[in-house]
Parts: sequence; structure tokens; C-alpha cells
Amino acid sequence: MASQSLNINNKTYVVDLNEDTSLLWVLREHLGLTGTKYGCGIALCGSCTVHVDGQPMRSCALPISGLNKNQKIITIEGLSDDGSHPVQKAWIEAQAPQCGYCQSGQIMQAVALLAENPNPTKEEIKAYMNGNLCRCGTYLRIVKAIEIAAKKH
Repeated sequence: MASQSLNINNKTYVVDLNEDTSLLWVLREHLGLTGTKYGCGIALCGSCTVHVDGQPMRSCALPISGLNKNQKIITIEGLSDDGSHPVQKAWIEAQAPQCGYCQSGQIMQAVALLAENPNPTKEEIKAYMNGNLCRCGTYLRIVKAIEIAAKKH
């Protein structure tokens, strides 16, 4: 066990866990930040996507030993206190979620896309979002939500 300091949603947390503990389990089980979801456990579905220094990362496959206290980690809870982030608002406007399970990972991936490319084409959206899976198949509404957010961005 090793004590480690992490900057999550602009707060500092000190955790005393095995170095190979994934960031996902630190967030969910130790810090109570349950917006980030467990999907596949092997970084293939995207449900556990968070930002590390602005880059989308799969938290289920990211051991805390791979992080340092200077890195800024943002989860779905860190986007806004009240759901007022432009992408979250666009998600509601487009009625993107069905069951909602994958949506926090989808939103985090979309936020990273728009930070990198504020005016993506439909093809660029599809390419960037490829790998974030939705069992309900709401992909058309997800693309629509990203297009709405891009226009308001």
C-alpha cells in the first residue's frame, strides 16, 4: 500500500491503496464519485471515460501508480455542479440517453472532442466517438447532441 495524492475535480484527495488499483475503483469505491461507470473492465467500451490533463482516458485500465499529484483529473461530476455544461445541456435537448448507463463516458469523450475540435463534421464526430459503446444504440442522438453543443460552444 502506498499513499498517493490525486487532484480530482479541483480537489485534492489522498488515498492509501495498492498501486495497481484502477482510478475507476478509487473514484467509485473510495471517493463516492459514482458518475463514472464500470462497463467492460478492459478499456474497450468507454463507460469509464474521465479526463486526465484534458485527455479522455479509460479509468478502468489506469492504475493510480500511473498518475501524479500534478495531473488534473476531471470526472462527469466535475463538468458542472448542476448539469449546466453545454454538452450536458445538448444531451438533454437531443434526448440522447436511453438507459443512460454509458452516457457519462460518452459526454466526457464528447467534451474532449469539442475542446480539441470546436466545429467537427459528422464524420469527425463518429470517428472520435468510435469506441464509446452504447448498448441501446442511441448513436444518432449522441451525434446530434454533439452537433448541438458545437453550435452553442
